Amino acid sequence: MKVAVIGAGVVGTATAYELSRDGHEVHVFERRSTVAEEASFASGALVAPGWTAPWSQPERRLRMPWSSSMDGLQLARLPRIGEWRWLWRWLQAGHGSRQVSYHMQGHQLMRYSQERLLALTEERGLDHDRSQGMLVLWRTAREADEARPALQQMKELGIAHSEMSPEQARALEPALHPETPLHGAVELKGDAAANCREFALAIRAQAQQLGCRFAFDTSVQTIQLRGDATGVTLQLGPHKQHSDRPAGPPSDTQTFDAVVVCAGVASAGLLQPLGLRVPLQAVHSHSLSAAVREPLDAPISAVLDARHGVSIARLGQRIRVAGGREFGTVPGQHSKATLRQLYDVLTDWFPGSVRLGGPRGSIQEWHGAQATLPDGPPLLGATRHSRVWLNLGHGPAGWSMACGSARVLADQLAGRDTDIDVSGCSPQRYGL
Repeated sequence: MKVAVIGAGVVGTATAYELSRDGHEVHVFERRSTVAEEASFASGALVAPGWTAPWSQPERRLRMPWSSSMDGLQLARLPRIGEWRWLWRWLQAGHGSRQVSYHMQGHQLMRYSQERLLALTEERGLDHDRSQGMLVLWRTAREADEARPALQQMKELGIAHSEMSPEQARALEPALHPETPLHGAVELKGDAAANCREFALAIRAQAQQLGCRFAFDTSVQTIQLRGDATGVTLQLGPHKQHSDRPAGPPSDTQTFDAVVVCAGVASAGLLQPLGLRVPLQAVHSHSLSAAVREPLDAPISAVLDARHGVSIARLGQRIRVAGGREFGTVPGQHSKATLRQLYDVLTDWFPGSVRLGGPRGSIQEWHGAQATLPDGPPLLGATRHSRVWLNLGHGPAGWSMACGSARVLADQLAGRDTDIDVSGCSPQRYGL
């Protein structure tokens, strides 16, 4: 089949590779100048299946703009009228059996994706920074008690983990600051941290070797269904976000047997004219990236501060600190409060690991919009328009689910049984 993929984040690029591997003629359209330049650029590096578990909050919470607390979903402003319904659905999905069901679907997909990432890395000899093992850190006994539901989910899903004393945790991560309170930890085994953007660049090269074509600085303006239901037509044009860059190709149309939409938050606008109303909202996360100053003061692999939901991961000679979930953030505007928390958590656990100031200090501060659905699981599969397919809405777990989602979608498009049950990710749950 001749297949179009819209979006070249890590999800879209991995999807293009899997489709090309299956022998399809694949064309990728991306409005940026290369792969992984938006939500995939400097996202949290964790790929462990258990990191999105409710380690510190049994239920979802909203925090008002004036709240000093940083847990839950932080509102950067008062929501508009049309946004309250989405927030209400998001809250309701975090209660009782629904929350357990959504987390179990997500964990299953992440575990499969982790296995797929490892297989691709070894099979294709991909070069990207990664590390083994992850620790979830509890500062207090209360945090350990709040994590019991998460541990039970790990057990039910068969995800390898073990509880540890403070002494055992410090033996695995000897650079943990001795003066920061540590009640205990949970070790999650397997690949836990990997560089998302490096992987996206590597898998793009593999897709190109298989014949996949990438068109950058190109915007998909509309998706049109052919009257005979045999394909879809894309209206293409240059993306002119940067006036100092040369314009892309002139506006034209191209026809495909199928289209896979992986365009993040922009997907909702593309799909609405087709009668497909996807309840996506942008939830922003932040990260810090810096070179290791002193290896003995830096993490060996990755840790997750359960209280704050902040991860600290070692990626080769760099450290990535990520966290925060904000609704209503102005694009391009960093949250000073969230960045301050990231710096504070890094200093709590690994003081001296990076150079924070001075002429040799170099910290990359970043934030990106995660396309988020109110319930949790992504949309993965065909819509009621049989030529229009979705692989989107992964929220904060886009990197953790990318490789698995890509393989599942390729199998679905080929009419094969998938390796795992992804019925909880069906677009039909929203009537799409």
